Order: sequence, then C-alpha cells, then structure tokens
Amino acid sequence: MKQVTFAHGTAVPALGQGTWYMGERGSDRRAEAAALRLGLDLGMTVIDTAEMYAEGGAEQVVAEAIAGRRDECFLVSKVYPHNAGARTLPLALEASLKRLRVERIDLYLLHWRGGVPLAETVAAMEKAVAAGKIARWGVSNLDVDDLEELGRDLPDCATDQVLWNLGARGVEFDLLPFCGARGMPVMAYSPIGQGGALLRHPALRAIGARHGATPAQVALAFVLARPGVIAIPKAADPDHVRQNAAARELVLTPAELAELDAAFPPPRRKQALAML
Repeated sequence: MKQVTFAHGTAVPALGQGTWYMGERGSDRRAEAAALRLGLDLGMTVIDTAEMYAEGGAEQVVAEAIAGRRDECFLVSKVYPHNAGARTLPLALEASLKRLRVERIDLYLLHWRGGVPLAETVAAMEKAVAAGKIARWGVSNLDVDDLEELGRDLPDCATDQVLWNLGARGVEFDLLPFCGARGMPVMAYSPIGQGGALLRHPALRAIGARHGATPAQVALAFVLARPGVIAIPKAADPDHVRQNAAARELVLTPAELAELDAAFPPPRRKQALAML
C-alpha cells in the first residue's frame, strides 16, 4: 500500500477517508459510521473531518466509527477561521475532542484563512501541541503566498489540504511543487469532483473500460499517482468504499496520463486557488 510520510516522520496511507456531508441526518449516522469502519478494515486509516461538517455532526459519526479502534486511525480535524484565535481555538479544540471522544487529534488544521492573523493561529496551535491536545498542526485552502507568510513557522506546518482533481488542477502549477520541495505532503479533498459531472467525461470512461474500472477509480488513481499526496474521498456507501480502496491497484500508463492531460489540460500559468 502506497504511503506518504510527513516531515516529522509519521507515515500514513496515501488513500484516506473524508466525511464532508456526514452527520447531517441522524438517521444516516449509523450507516456512515459503518462505512468508515469498513474503510479502516480496508486500510484507509486517515480519517478527515471538521467542526464545520454538520456543525460537529460529522465528528460524532467519526467517534462512533473509531470507538474501540482509536489506535488504528490517523485522525484529522479542522477549526473554523473565526475560532482560530488565541482564546477561541482552545475552546473549539476542546469541543472537537469531546465530540470525537478522544484525548488527542493527530493533525489539526486551520480550515481556511479568515480574519485572525496567521501568527496568532500558529501560536495557539503550538500551545495545543505543547498541551498534548494535538500532535501536529497544518492548514487548508491556503495558497503559496499564504504559506510563505508563515515564514519560520512553515517547517512546522504538516500539510496543506486543498481542492485537487482532474477538473481543478490549478494547484499543479505552483502549490504542489512548492510543498513538494519542502517535504510537505498535500491532502487532496474532493479528488473525484462533486456532482458527477467530472465522472461523465468520455476520457475517464474510456480509460476505465480498459482496466475494468469505474470513472471514479480512474480519477482517484490520477491523484494517487502523484508523490506526496494524500487523497481523502468521502464514501458513505459500502460499495463506494470498496471501489475507492480498489483504486489503489489501478496504475495508469504514461499514455493514459497523457490522454488525461489532453482531456483536462494542466495549468500553464498561476490560477486563483479553487475552493469548495
């Protein structure tokens, strides 16, 4: 199984699990937790969530999924920008820990940049590390100029979680090379897109047909082929979980990667950071 190693030495599977939109309906939570547990069984041990998702509901789903299995998973959560201040971050973190029913989060991210100065957020994150509440901190939806602003704190930033898929390739121009040069893994959210439009593209269907794979598996294999990237697709259906796991075995040929480049041209200039 392909792994990605953080600068501090922890290695995790390149394919994990996302939880966006989980926890929004109480009647779905048991099935969602079961899907996450199945993912753990299949080796997708990185679980990403956030206080924003269902206003904490997704964290509660994760808590149910990892009950009795905390040591098996690498747990990631994110703090709202308005909660990322010196006084507010500790409160938000405690609330997440309570919902997750854990004593420590493995990786805690600033969800996106807001009005709180980055330096203040970093200082609050470092205090949380010192207190043993989180193991590492990172960011999400920050572009190269934001990362450069971290300055001397940049080496302590474990990751940048960004939107990246065949339909949103802007980060390939500068952000992915910037992070790669510094040994900073990138977490790719929505790696197979949203709404299904991407997966209806004939190029994905054609390549998938050659491999006996779905278009989603082809899209996911494209992301997984990049070194230093952790993909976190969300799946609440057991079949989708198994299909995601099987995408790890799909190796795209150079010709097929060129075919995807023709269908989804990589960026030739700087683009504004795409976000969902």
